[in-house]
Amino acid sequence: MPPSAGMPPSAGILCILVGMLSLTISDAIAKWLGGMYSPPQILFLRAAIALPFVAAVVLALGGRQALRTRHPGIHLLRGAINVVSACAFYGSLRYLPFAEATAISYAAPLCVTVLSVIVLKERVDAMRWGVIVLGFAGVLLIVRPGASSFQAAALLPLVTAVLYAAMMITARAIGPGESFLTMAFYIVVAQLVCSAAVLPWFWRSPDPTHWPFFAGVALFSTAGLSLITQAFRIAPASVVAPFDYTGLIWATLLGWIFWRETPDLMTSVGAVIIVAAGLSIILRESMRADRKPR
Repeated sequence: MPPSAGMPPSAGILCILVGMLSLTISDAIAKWLGGMYSPPQILFLRAAIALPFVAAVVLALGGRQALRTRHPGIHLLRGAINVVSACAFYGSLRYLPFAEATAISYAAPLCVTVLSVIVLKERVDAMRWGVIVLGFAGVLLIVRPGASSFQAAALLPLVTAVLYAAMMITARAIGPGESFLTMAFYIVVAQLVCSAAVLPWFWRSPDPTHWPFFAGVALFSTAGLSLITQAFRIAPASVVAPFDYTGLIWATLLGWIFWRETPDLMTSVGAVIIVAAGLSIILRESMRADRKPR
């Protein structure tokens, strides 16, 4: 989708900055709730609360035709992948510092490139393979397998990154015929259906005082995704995409404020390497897109 005419790129940057802050707040609330409720229950209530708002926005912007899809099976598959991915991330937040889990999950762009080679048979040059290896070296610095400080839970956000990449790859099967509004609506519907399927094994009656926090997870995540989408509509992807990594700054700040978590040197170096690798892939993809004939 081309950037909106008449809107300065700074408006897109502002949208993605606030959007990433909103998503990080949602994750921080989920981390707190995770001490009392299972990830599938948090995800189910997030989807149940968010769905009416998402449906209203989709109807307002796209009308009833935005609710029609020719790919219900793919949407359901993406919803199942999304549920497992989000549950892995929420589960990791029980055991890992907030910034550490967030940093590992930012390996997703690297995983997208690897899966595009395996699944879509795309060709990747030596430089991009080098960037991918560098990025995963950053992940290893944070996870530190074999070290005395290693936690198996550190693998969960890596699972999140791989499954998020799988979601992006499956989106290719839907093609450009369906709008983003349709995809946004059905990912929430599928998330609700798939999490409900396992809910009987995980349900715990929520404390009445916790309902505002469940609502916060839903509303902040919905607002965040909406603002990020708007950012890409307003400004070129090459301008706004790098600001996606500000989520790591917010996660570090919120982790310190609420849990007094301070990333150690190895985690900080690993996070910087992951961000640098992700930015390299984003910028190279933007340059390739600019070189394509219009």
